[in-house]
Amino acid sequence: MAALKFSPARVLLALLLFANAALAQDPKRFAGEIEAFAAADAIHPPPKNAILFIGSSSIRRWDTLARDFPGRTVINRGFGGSHLSDSVYYFDRIVAPYQPARIVLYAGSNDINGGKTPEQVLRDFQAFVARTRKQLPRTRVDFISIGTSPSRWGDVEKVKKANRLIRDWIAQDDKLGYIDVFPAMLGHDGKPRPDIFVADQLHLNAKGYAIWASLIAPRLGGP
Repeated sequence: MAALKFSPARVLLALLLFANAALAQDPKRFAGEIEAFAAADAIHPPPKNAILFIGSSSIRRWDTLARDFPGRTVINRGFGGSHLSDSVYYFDRIVAPYQPARIVLYAGSNDINGGKTPEQVLRDFQAFVARTRKQLPRTRVDFISIGTSPSRWGDVEKVKKANRLIRDWIAQDDKLGYIDVFPAMLGHDGKPRPDIFVADQLHLNAKGYAIWASLIAPRLGGP
């Protein structure tokens, strides 16, 4: 059998790729954003029993959140690029202190795109729910299904599987909710609608957020 040969350049490239992947999933990369939330909370403490929206950049960039849900008190604690596991990691900093009546969570797209399996995404969601049950037993959790976009269409089958796993698990618990935005993000050709995204074809524009709001609002109950 011929001996395997590894060039120094290939070994270095592999090490760099591994290091970059590890760094990309290190929750401490968000320390600055979490500290900024804490500083803002110290000046203007958010009210208890609000609706907490948390997750990745689709939440962080939702600038019209309060206007889109009139009559309801909402808190936005999205941090861009985050995975579900990051919301678990920072639970004691940006979830538990607010004692929300309801949590609306969106994450998973970065996880899949970063190489996590649908099964791992489910486990991370379960870990988030477990923390909620332990520390906020009266709080309801609604999961916004993982969406799709033109720039990440290659992930679509894994996204669909992750959504199915989470939806089926949620169905077993009446204190959990699944808000399915995925179909509304598709056009007649079955592919993501380019008109609901900004120029990067990844993040939603105002039209996209209006679609999300129309699907989420009926699930939130009264103000």
